[in-house]
Amino acid sequence: MQHLDLQVVEKTLAWLTHGQTVWLCTVLSTFGSSPREPGAMMAALADGTHIGSLSGGCIEEHFLARLVDHHYQKPCEIIRYGAGSEHPKVELPCGGQLEVLVEKLEPSTHSLAHIDTLHKILVGHEPALRVIDLQRGAHHFAHDSGLGPKVQLAATTIQVRIGPAARLIIAGVSSITPFCADFASTLGYEVIICDADEHALESLVLNAAQNVRLEAMFPGKYLQQAGNVHANTAVVAMTHDPRVDDFAMLEAIDTPAFYLGVMGSKLTSKKRATRLVEIGGLSAEQVARIQMPIGLNLGSKTPAEIALAIVADILRVQRGIKRIEL
Repeated sequence: MQHLDLQVVEKTLAWLTHGQTVWLCTVLSTFGSSPREPGAMMAALADGTHIGSLSGGCIEEHFLARLVDHHYQKPCEIIRYGAGSEHPKVELPCGGQLEVLVEKLEPSTHSLAHIDTLHKILVGHEPALRVIDLQRGAHHFAHDSGLGPKVQLAATTIQVRIGPAARLIIAGVSSITPFCADFASTLGYEVIICDADEHALESLVLNAAQNVRLEAMFPGKYLQQAGNVHANTAVVAMTHDPRVDDFAMLEAIDTPAFYLGVMGSKLTSKKRATRLVEIGGLSAEQVARIQMPIGLNLGSKTPAEIALAIVADILRVQRGIKRIEL
């Protein structure tokens, strides 16, 4: 499974490689109700074939109809939907507003190189800025820290922050694992489940089996390998076995992962924190990075409810929202 925007970029690259002109659309800003955030992408061909989305329905239908009718022939332009836009008959839910950058990419060497670089950034490790010159229709990449708003608009340029697709690494198989994998996959995460027990992996029943990668190896070893953990990665351990959970955290603690979490009660978490300091040699600051107990306090009881609380907590941290006890 790949993040939707990664799928958009891969399809764009394939279309360009086969000599087709592609219209690449990027959400620049939203106001009010909008199911897609700034930076989200959609790509389309002149016949209306497309991948990705801008709003979840009405906007795409209108845009594609105009595209088939030979509109959007400039190298790049910004279109607006919602209150006060040039398309008053197209309404977003709850009076929302939406701005979209439309780039017409010819199947040139430059376009191919640009989208290929974009693809490498999405599957790699380092964030970057994608810079679009609105006057010349040119685009290039610049170094970026990955921090700050997703999209920045200036008088003549647009800067879009891009980085690796969100990834969830689940250390160990438990009753919670399949539900956690399914929820995360639905939200667009790349999901990797690691367990040294091949039989346990083969026995997993996943609704999104085609979207999840299984790695038959000790989770700590997988986390050691270069390239497996980047800044848009969450790592969770949920086996209740310290040999798996503790060592997974010891390996993950020095990675740039944005979320680390281990399942267990408050008492179990307190004992684990002591072990990680006294045996693992972690500092108090390092231990504080780990969400223990993992998940939002939803009163969860069943495996599915616990998984929901875990994935919701991951999303909370990813969105930069402070933890609130419910």
